Amino acid sequence: MQPDPAARPEFLEAFEEIVRRIARTLADTPSTALPVRMYVAGGAALHLHTGTRVSEDVDGVFSRRIALPADLEVAYRDSDGTARLLYFDRQYNDTFGLLHEDAYVESVAVSLHGIDPGVLDVRLLCALDLAVSKIARLSDQDREDIATLAERGLVDPDRLRARATEAAQAYVGDVARLRSSIHIAVRIAREATPKRPAPKRKR
Repeated sequence: MQPDPAARPEFLEAFEEIVRRIARTLADTPSTALPVRMYVAGGAALHLHTGTRVSEDVDGVFSRRIALPADLEVAYRDSDGTARLLYFDRQYNDTFGLLHEDAYVESVAVSLHGIDPGVLDVRLLCALDLAVSKIARLSDQDREDIATLAERGLVDPDRLRARATEAAQAYVGDVARLRSSIHIAVRIAREATPKRPAPKRKR
C-alpha cells in the first residue's frame, strides 16, 4: 500500500530515514536471512493509514533478532515550521498489548522511497489489528485512535469485536477487564462509524 495521501511529507521523510538507517545495517546479511520484516504499530502506523495524529515515535518489531544502529532519531520541521523529533522506540514490546495471533501474517506492506523490500520489508498492522492493539491499554489517545479508524471506514465494529475476542482467548490474567475494554472499544467504533442513509421506501 501507499501511505495515506494526507500523511505529512515531512513525517514520511523522517520515517523513511529511520528505516534506511536500519536497512543499511543489513547490507552484509546473507541472502538466506532476507528479507527481514519490520512490523510497525502505534501512532506511526496510524498516521500512515490515515494521515492523522503525527507520532513522535516508531513502534516496531522485527521478524529476526537485529542489531539496531545507534542513531535512530531524526529531527525535522513540520510544514508550519514546528521543530519535531521522530525516534525508533527501543522499549516497545508487543507482549503486553492485545494482538491477534495472525496480526503479523495479515499485516500490509507499505511502499517507501529508497527501501528495498527484498532486504527490509516494512509492514503496517492492518487497520483492524491496529485498532485491536489499542484495546488493552485503552488510554484517551487509544480511544481517539480507534474512533479515527472507524470514522475513516477502516474498522467495522462487529469485526473489531470478533477479532479482539479471538485475540483475548490467547491471554491469561485479568481477562474480565480486557473483555470490558473490548466492549468499550466496540462502542467507540460504533459511535464513530459514519451512519449510512436509510434506504428510500418505494411508493
